[in-house]
Amino acid sequence: MNPIIKEITAHQLNKSLPPFKVGDGVRVHTKVREGDKERIQIFSGVVIARKGHGIHESFTVRRISYGEGVERVFPVNSPNIDKIEIESESETMRARMYYLRTRTGKAAMAVKKKRYDAEAEAVAAAAASEPVPAAPAPEAPTAS
Repeated sequence: MNPIIKEITAHQLNKSLPPFKVGDGVRVHTKVREGDKERIQIFSGVVIARKGHGIHESFTVRRISYGEGVERVFPVNSPNIDKIEIESESETMRARMYYLRTRTGKAAMAVKKKRYDAEAEAVAAAAASEPVPAAPAPEAPTAS
């Protein structure tokens, strides 16, 4: 990108958002203006795509509402996004998850969940570092 444009748009980037990726379950808090009133509306679902970079970056969130798939595209750096909460993390092996569009029911939200547990990892590491006691040798049968 042109360094001049990068410098001009640098102050417009939203740096307060948490790092999220495709496949994560998120809750996007957006500001909605109705007349002179403003409220926060939450849209929760699975991130199926991230596109662009810099000031033009956007992401698509998909959810199932009353049996119908609903997708919404949000600009990452929009001032109308109040915050993004990450509900669940996942281990996806794709950059885009458009195949979820053809799925129905529970399969539409089926994304491989991240199975990393720090506590279980620490217990396994501690068990590996302890010496294992040797089993006693079996006695040889004696002839009588």
